[in-house]
Amino acid sequence: MKKQKGISYKTKAWMIVLLLPITITIYILAIIGWKELVKIPVVQEWAESFQQSTAKLDVPSEYIALYKEAEKNYGVPWTLLAAHHRIETRFSTMDPLLSPAGAEGHMQFMPCTFVGWSHPSCGGLGKGDIPHEEKVSPAVIEKYGGYGVDANNDGKADPYDLEDAVFSAANYLAASGAADGEIEKAIFNYNHSEKYVEDVLHFYNLYESQLKEIQAAYVPNK
Repeated sequence: MKKQKGISYKTKAWMIVLLLPITITIYILAIIGWKELVKIPVVQEWAESFQQSTAKLDVPSEYIALYKEAEKNYGVPWTLLAAHHRIETRFSTMDPLLSPAGAEGHMQFMPCTFVGWSHPSCGGLGKGDIPHEEKVSPAVIEKYGGYGVDANNDGKADPYDLEDAVFSAANYLAASGAADGEIEKAIFNYNHSEKYVEDVLHFYNLYESQLKEIQAAYVPNK
């Protein structure tokens, strides 16, 4: 049986030379075609939704506007507030919103931190013995140097009110250095635990990373 001759190296080289311009032309036409296609509103909308769907932010969307409002007022990254909310009460899904140590509300404030450590009953870990009327009074909080905030202007600064709690956390974190970029210091001040700092930083960095991915995936309208 005769052995069949394969295609010679020279022939292969000529085939590549001949096919290369065709390949480049097809590639250029494909790019031009896609650029023209994405000008069509329906195709553009599909492209945007597809790209954005590949990068998702692992934060409940209903809270983001509130975090951003607090960031605007106190200069604390809203992703840091989200990370604290996640660690403290799993985005307010913890029931009840009261820890065994006495930390209260959506962002788990010790009463003495919320109302002020100069309150006569404050000491120890900060549970204090503060009457409810004083605990939610902006005037009392101002008097004793606390961090509680009446964010919704209803006359009360309540750690069990989500708006008040998030703004109060932003106030406390800002005073602890977060607004000046001292993120780790601020987290540690919020809870004196290296493990706590590690956990909050994990989610803060995660949300920052996811946010960048979403921004990179966004296709602006031309």
